[in-house]
Amino acid sequence: MPTSQKPQDKPTACLALADGTVFYGKGFGATGTTVAELCFNTAMTGYQEIMTDPSYAGQVVTFTFPHIGNTGVNPEDDETADPVAAGMVVKWDPTEPSNWRAAEPLVGWLAKRGRIGIGGLDTRRLTRAIRQQGAPHVALAHDPDGKFDIGALVAKARAWSGLVGLDLAKEVTCAQSYRWDETRWSWPSGYGKREGDGFRVVALDYGAKRNILRCLATVGCDVTVLPATATAEEVLAHNPEGVFLSNGPGDPAATGAYAVPMIKGVLDRDLPVFGICLGHQMLALALGATTIKMNHGHHGANHPVKDLETGKVEITSMNHGFTVDSQTLPKDVRETHISLFDGSNCGIRLEDHPVFSVQYHPEASPGPQDSFYLFERFAEAMRARRAA
Repeated sequence: MPTSQKPQDKPTACLALADGTVFYGKGFGATGTTVAELCFNTAMTGYQEIMTDPSYAGQVVTFTFPHIGNTGVNPEDDETADPVAAGMVVKWDPTEPSNWRAAEPLVGWLAKRGRIGIGGLDTRRLTRAIRQQGAPHVALAHDPDGKFDIGALVAKARAWSGLVGLDLAKEVTCAQSYRWDETRWSWPSGYGKREGDGFRVVALDYGAKRNILRCLATVGCDVTVLPATATAEEVLAHNPEGVFLSNGPGDPAATGAYAVPMIKGVLDRDLPVFGICLGHQMLALALGATTIKMNHGHHGANHPVKDLETGKVEITSMNHGFTVDSQTLPKDVRETHISLFDGSNCGIRLEDHPVFSVQYHPEASPGPQDSFYLFERFAEAMRARRAA
């Protein structure tokens, strides 16, 4: 069994893979055990945003960047109220924060919110294994006394059903509708507030990140957020000028069981529709395409995506384990973006209608402003509809 600890160090956490491989390290954050899919993220910043991104529900995140914890955490950077990722794996133990915006250390923040971390692992080795063998099912355990039943942990990892067929949007969506008017953060004032009349937009919350809602408000959208299970009738009752389909976790085909009929009902009204990530995948399903599980997915803030219609290359942020099968796109649906890493689909649009979506996260600003035009495009589609 591989270990990254010195012989005299007593491990207080372990990561057990379904194939029986076990990694030992130093635990931090909450104690206990969690079972999930293991992925890796290559971003050099934004660990707090990653841990609070609802799209990571059901996943333990391996961070390839070693300096995790050095900027601390603060309430302004949460993408949702609490961490959603099941746990985190890092190379070096988190350090005390050194940042003027830090409100508290990462370790205490994780402990209060029930999330487990493990440090001291060979994350390069782990990442190579994920790339070669696919995202494994794992059990992550933290016990300050270092007592682990390895056989039981491996059995838990093997028994976990996985993300295929799993609808997680219902677990991370809002309990009831709400309005959103906060705009993007800017120096030195921080977050702003949208004023005046705006485009009436209904945002379906399949696990929406706050910064997506801020970007919508920034381009003039008066946003009403509805739960994932909202019907077409409930969406249209708000008399929207546009409908937004958010990011989220789990298998798009499972969430699509109730989301696709809603999307089809909206498409019948010829409203502008914009989708991101899971919203992109479910729009594709509603238009007649299919989705498939990827080997290890795309998780990071350095993914080059090519706009096939302009030739422009955008540096994007991604977080998805499923993808739209571009070979199944109907004739009236055009592929607009592709990944330059593997050629997988990253965007679609419906010909002759203001309906489009992307697989990546334009709000995450890795470019940093390469992809903000998508929000402007959505607003322009609503503006044109008003003028028609």
